[in-house]
This record gives sequence, C-alpha cells and structure tokens, in this order.
Amino acid sequence: MLFLAISTPAPTEPSAVRDRRQRYWQWVAPLREDGTVRSIHARVGRGAVALFDVDSLERLHALLNQWADIVPATFEILPLIDADAIQSFLAAEPT
Repeated sequence: MLFLAISTPAPTEPSAVRDRRQRYWQWVAPLREDGTVRSIHARVGRGAVALFDVDSLERLHALLNQWADIVPATFEILPLIDADAIQSFLAAEPT
C-alpha cells in the first residue's frame, strides 16, 4: 500500500533541532534501503515528503510515530495507487 506523507514540523528554530534532523536522516536510511520508503525529499524551508510502501495502516502508524518522536510534526497522508495498478483498473471492463 502506497502512502505519501507530508510533514510539517513543530514551529521551532531550525538550529534548535539540528541534531534531531540529522538523527531523522539516519533513521530513514535503512527504510530506504529495504524499500519501505520508496523516496524521500526535504521540503524547502523545513519538513519532508516521503513515499511509504507498507503492508498495513498499523505499520504506517508505527513509522509516523517513530518519525514524530525524532522530529515532532503533523502529517498530511495521501493514499496512492501504483501507476500500473490504476492502468489495469482503467483497462478492465466495468462491472
């Protein structure tokens, strides 16, 4: 299941959370390597956008809680459909 997570960090001075921000990138590295995070991008200013590929909402919930423990943030979550899956859906006969 694909989910786009857009983070908006709690309002603090960026320099006050520099260590946490560095720890965040260390935390996300193995998730990128194992495919749990398909892509990750820092937002201009502060925050990040991550594309998660997880098998359950519970797994996504756990990851977002881990993320927020490192860098307190609110999240906008968008469920997504893989490009191949939507093309198959559109090609199928309507039922």
